[in-house]
Amino acid sequence: MISCPRRHLHSAALLLACAGCAPKNADMLHFLREHRHQVSAIEYRVGIPDVVMISAPRILEIDGESQRIQPDGKINLRLLGEVKVVDMTAKEISAKLEVLLSRFYVDPKVSVRVGYASKKYYVCGQTRSGARAYTGRDTLLDAVVNSGVDYTSWTSRVKVIRPSHGETPVRTLVIDVDEMIKNGDWSQNILLEPDDIVYVPPTPLAWLGQRIREVLDPFGPIVRAYSTPAYLLNMEEVYERDADGRYKATGAGYGGY
Repeated sequence: MISCPRRHLHSAALLLACAGCAPKNADMLHFLREHRHQVSAIEYRVGIPDVVMISAPRILEIDGESQRIQPDGKINLRLLGEVKVVDMTAKEISAKLEVLLSRFYVDPKVSVRVGYASKKYYVCGQTRSGARAYTGRDTLLDAVVNSGVDYTSWTSRVKVIRPSHGETPVRTLVIDVDEMIKNGDWSQNILLEPDDIVYVPPTPLAWLGQRIREVLDPFGPIVRAYSTPAYLLNMEEVYERDADGRYKATGAGYGGY
């Protein structure tokens, strides 16, 4: 029987002990204050390399145009040429295009949508990790539910890490998403910001299992040797490689094939 190092068991005990911890009031107030000032989907300001999609049924020159914002912050449109749009909202871009088009059309109407690509937030831990496109309306629950969590994900201890910007320090908040869903209390369903990190830790048992696998890892080749069928271990005897590196049957070995 292989015993797990004591420090691993001690760490697991600490994880279990903090399961009932609630977010600190100061941290929660900070995140909620940020939430009140956060950009909504309507106020999202485009950046490089977002895509601007234009609809203007009466203006054939630009109707249906889809333009990626260039490094200089501009898009290039027929009839209008280069138009600077970086750091503008979709509504502001629509208004600017209408003003420019008024030289050629009477009361032009333009609608703009944005394909998000310039800003990201990140999900990691016991989940499907990766960068997600930031839209300005992404909540913590969106991030967790869409990340592929399973029974090994400790969703009652989800951590949101807000990186430092300038003189603003790093902020962290631990939220019980399970309780949020159970009680329907959205007060902790904070709105994410660009560059936020959502960390979903493994449950204590999943964490302990990972540590045990790490201890057993040196014995992996031996375990695989005893658990792998003999005919696979002797594949080189049953098959031989051809000139292209592919295996072909030799007529010997397992089962006489």
